[in-house]
Amino acid sequence: MGSYKPVLCMVMLQCLYAGLTLFTKAALMRGMSPRVFMVYRQIVATILLVPVVCFSRWKKPNKISLGTKGFCLIFLNALIGITANHNAYFQGLKLSSSSISTAMINLMPAITFAMASLVGLEKVNCGSIRGIAKIVGTVICIGGAIVMALVKGPTLLNSLHSSSSSTNAPQNLQLGCLFLFICCCCWSFWIIMQVPISTICPDHSYSTLWMCFLAMIQSTIFALSIDRTKSEAWLLNSPIEIGSCIYAGIVAALSFTLQTWCVSQKGPVFSAIFNPLSTVITTIIATSFLHEELYIGSLIGGFAVIIGLYVVLWGKAKDLKEAKLQELKQDNDEHQKSPVELVV
Repeated sequence: MGSYKPVLCMVMLQCLYAGLTLFTKAALMRGMSPRVFMVYRQIVATILLVPVVCFSRWKKPNKISLGTKGFCLIFLNALIGITANHNAYFQGLKLSSSSISTAMINLMPAITFAMASLVGLEKVNCGSIRGIAKIVGTVICIGGAIVMALVKGPTLLNSLHSSSSSTNAPQNLQLGCLFLFICCCCWSFWIIMQVPISTICPDHSYSTLWMCFLAMIQSTIFALSIDRTKSEAWLLNSPIEIGSCIYAGIVAALSFTLQTWCVSQKGPVFSAIFNPLSTVITTIIATSFLHEELYIGSLIGGFAVIIGLYVVLWGKAKDLKEAKLQELKQDNDEHQKSPVELVV
């Protein structure tokens, strides 16, 4: 059973993400501001993380401090990777649909690969099959996202229901996809920034608490600057709004622990493989119970994004396998050296 724990953990995590998308969409369709929702989400997540981090640091004899450089990096990562990221996601979710938003999130590994290549964290060998696969997969992902945004096509499901319930139809599909693309870019930035932050502060739970706390302050300032004249926007008028804010905060606090444990057990490629599962679950529930319209353009574009995702992951998996083989070969060469050779 122990070997199946990471699989069960990732399936549960994707179910939580699907539930987050659906609950959030329901709250936003009731008129809740995406910016206010983000503030309440961060408040709940920060409150939940405080006792966990305090208990973990109390057990550690050596306390790690951030320093000025670490604090600046975490502030920047919170601003772009959490505040801008989730505000763009919730706005894109409100303007598009649940199924499109979860499909667009699958762009994130391809965008991360492109950004990491630009800053030199990812090496691209155009002469190898795995290097070509990562490039082609990235192009397919971006092409699929463009198809979802620009090609609507005929309605496959819930076309009859759309005449009686227009609230579930996308309000502005193109603008919503643009916000979701910005969200993926910000999320990729957050992942890349984990490299220098982890070097300065190896205590991931401590740095995450700081990011959540700073994002809470940043999100509050951003929401007040836009919704300050709308006092009613800050009121939670229904159980679905209250429940979605609490649920979003719990998922935000819980997902980091589950994701980190799965990556430590099976690696980042294993974790990313399960991303499309959230898309499938969300699409089935949204079209069956929430009567969201499903367009042929969105379906084709979503398939293209998922196919491109797996092409990129295949190339990345081959890179990891090659790196492990080279490491094992280097270890064997060192063990085969004689004592005389080592002295020389």
